[in-house]
Amino acid sequence: MIDKRLPPAAAAGVAGAVGGLLAAVTGRRRLALFASALSGIGAFASVKRQARLERLEAHAETMEDQIRQLENAVAAQVQGRMAAEEAVRSLTGQLAEAERRAGDARLAPLVVDSDGEPVGGGLTDPTTGLFNHDYFLVALDSRIAAARRHLRPVAVALLEVVDGRTGDERPAADPRVVASCIRETLRESDTATRLHDGRFGIVLEDTPENGAIWTMERVRRRLAQESENFTLWAGIACYPAHAFDVPALLDRAERALTAAHEWHQDRIEVATAD
Repeated sequence: MIDKRLPPAAAAGVAGAVGGLLAAVTGRRRLALFASALSGIGAFASVKRQARLERLEAHAETMEDQIRQLENAVAAQVQGRMAAEEAVRSLTGQLAEAERRAGDARLAPLVVDSDGEPVGGGLTDPTTGLFNHDYFLVALDSRIAAARRHLRPVAVALLEVVDGRTGDERPAADPRVVASCIRETLRESDTATRLHDGRFGIVLEDTPENGAIWTMERVRRRLAQESENFTLWAGIACYPAHAFDVPALLDRAERALTAAHEWHQDRIEVATAD
């Protein structure tokens, strides 16, 4: 249905014109003054309406600018996410290749020769049969990339086990015994490695701080069953609670392990976020 009513400014103008016409016909002064007033009101209303239209147009332009800025921001976020996903795919491909070459993705099978001695491959430690330092770095990078994508926690633990309960000069425990205890304790989804300096690195997938502490405690208890003379020191750091990338996460774990070394007995330390 069409609205046939006149705008206020037009109505006032029409009324003023009619009043002026009547004044001219009748010659009445009051009617002329009234007509003049109505014309002034009409002009004022017209100016006010024009100003309001200008304000609305300015507001619409501002809104258009804001919409364009939001569109640009969304486009930048989409591009950033696509780049991140591409990085994840690349890391996943590296890990898949490592898994194809080494066998199982998390706990390397212990391969021995005819004399019963462990045999190492390109990604495994020859003494223990666990994955080596290179695999540890690739696996940790890949796990954190996946955790960032799916908003899940990842924990990394650095372990050092010595044979002895007292003294500053205690030799390292037999790495094959330690590796065996770690194998028996961890889940299939976890990654156990032996680092180039003889320590052990463990990646715990989808594991927050409390879960990592409990896992290290189970490793400690299993080692105690093997030998009451073993001493375990462990440093734990978690993504994203303590750091957001691999170098920072390893640095936090190293600091936690250093703090654990200040104790002569078994000690499990957790990193703090700076």
